[in-house]
Amino acid sequence: MEIVNQVLEWVMAKCYALCHNYGYAIILFTFLSKIVLLPLSVWVQKNSIKMVKIQPEMNFIKAKYFGDKDMIAEEQSKIFKREKYNPFVSVVPLTVQIILLLGLVHVIQAGIRDPKIHMDFFGLRLSLVPNDTRGMLLLSPILAGLSAWVLCAAQNASNVLQAEQSKRNKYGMMLLSVALSVYLGWFVPVGVALYWIASNLMAVVQLYLLNWCINPKDFIDYGQLEKSRQALKGLEQIGGKKKRRFHDEESRRERADYQRFFSVVNKHLVFYSESSGFYKYYQGIIEYLLSHTNIHIHYITSDPKDAVFALGQTQKQLKTYYIAEKKLITLMMKMDADVVVMTMPDLENYHIKRSYVREDTEYIYVPHGMGSNNLTLRKAALDHFDTVFCTGKHQKEEVEKTETAYGLPKKHTVEFGYPLLDRMRKNYADWDKQLPESARREKTVLVAPSWQKDNIVDNCLFEILESLRGKGYRVIVRPHPQHVRHQPDKMERLKERFDKEEEIQIQTDFSSNRTVFEADVVITDWSDIAYEYAFTTYRPVLFVNTPMKVMNPEYEKIAVKPFNIWMREEIGKVLEPEHAARAAGVVEELFASMEYYQEKIAGLADAYVYHAGSSAKVGAEYIIGQIQKKAEERKKGKTL
Repeated sequence: MEIVNQVLEWVMAKCYALCHNYGYAIILFTFLSKIVLLPLSVWVQKNSIKMVKIQPEMNFIKAKYFGDKDMIAEEQSKIFKREKYNPFVSVVPLTVQIILLLGLVHVIQAGIRDPKIHMDFFGLRLSLVPNDTRGMLLLSPILAGLSAWVLCAAQNASNVLQAEQSKRNKYGMMLLSVALSVYLGWFVPVGVALYWIASNLMAVVQLYLLNWCINPKDFIDYGQLEKSRQALKGLEQIGGKKKRRFHDEESRRERADYQRFFSVVNKHLVFYSESSGFYKYYQGIIEYLLSHTNIHIHYITSDPKDAVFALGQTQKQLKTYYIAEKKLITLMMKMDADVVVMTMPDLENYHIKRSYVREDTEYIYVPHGMGSNNLTLRKAALDHFDTVFCTGKHQKEEVEKTETAYGLPKKHTVEFGYPLLDRMRKNYADWDKQLPESARREKTVLVAPSWQKDNIVDNCLFEILESLRGKGYRVIVRPHPQHVRHQPDKMERLKERFDKEEEIQIQTDFSSNRTVFEADVVITDWSDIAYEYAFTTYRPVLFVNTPMKVMNPEYEKIAVKPFNIWMREEIGKVLEPEHAARAAGVVEELFASMEYYQEKIAGLADAYVYHAGSSAKVGAEYIIGQIQKKAEERKKGKTL
């Protein structure tokens, strides 16, 4: 600092010799410091542009390895090395500014003590003592804070790096800078405050000159930057509001289950379930595995109240884990199992990725509906699975035609079937044997809408019920569970309206399939319950032709007409919403043609559902075979 002080004193003396006024000398000194440090400012500008330029790639890496800090740090280090970027460059100008400020305090104090130096500046005295009333006692800190605010506002709007920070960071830094500047203006000599004010204002001018000479827009793809930011933001919002990691019971449970999962080596089989309601699609397979093998099944669920935890307490082969969606991202990337079974589509397309620990892990997709995957799932939803279990030939054909249309590598399709349908048929047969004759004579109509935009509830429910009223039918309305959850007021009004109608019941208890078994005709829109009901009972369905929910806008590119569209006319009749008042007449036609539909639906079920009665065994034996195959391959590898 001694050398720095001597240099600054010499420069200040030269500035005063030119101006013969200490205030002007300080401003000239400030201007010269900006000129001398211009190469450094140019260097920082280029480095900042480089940082923002690589930010999209950085964001996509954070999204790809979301939650894995070690992998993110490793990949970012590679980018920094490739781009020759130094993240600590931004500290350099701040360090230089602090050194200049400390040296300047010494220089100004020495100058003010010199009686030969002219201290007046615009009629105000540049006093050594901060609270000297002859100096700018109140004006000095106000102007210092104002200049800091102007600089921060300009940086937030136009500095290539600062402009990309979050609002919290921007305004946090602004508050801190203004507060420090006010403090500086109050407790240091007015001459030092004058330097600070001049430095801030000149920095604003310099900022816009640098942006003009080295325009960030010439180097940065802001469209790609926004796209990467949204991708990362979507992941950060998974799971809702962030929990208090060390005080929340579910978070402690999740951490313990995460550690327990990775403490097990040589895992053969993993199932993943989004919530408790998805176990029913795995149930038959898991029950077969538990009763016929000694394979340990690792069952991950994102539902802390999943019913599978109770089963895990009685079945020692079944290891259950609670992992919420956000932590699941990291777990899936580090997956170390032979086979992973999922009902969740879109593997690799969004936040859930294939393992980067093991390339040989086989991912199996299990359908949770009998309809068209091509229509009801997003484009490319199944592209990254190795194996797809198919309920019938329509799903298998869709997979094969999709591969042809898009030039995709062949995946394995298993003629699986639908264990849930097998279980429903068994339960229906047991229920039918116990049904009294008086109940068989009562004609029952079940209204079971889907949960999608413009469904029956939102479109024409009241018209349908008015049409069926007084026709001698027992009518049961079973809204989708999401209606009960998200529209409770509407459901209550529905109950109140038909509260005194013995023939019309509004049912919001979904714990039993009894209502489905009792129905002689089901009225729905696009719900998969239509096929589960028809192929279980061999009874017809009345479809209300509400707007179709299309998840894949390119579904027509695949040369297979979706099962959900053409099957409607085969297992029942279709009614337009504007003709809802005619519902009773169409229902009567279905009753009159009951024998015809029973025979036709039985034939369709045989043709479009694989392995009736044994689908769970087929799926389980395929999984067993793949686990054995991988074990043999490892054994051969060790022998070689």
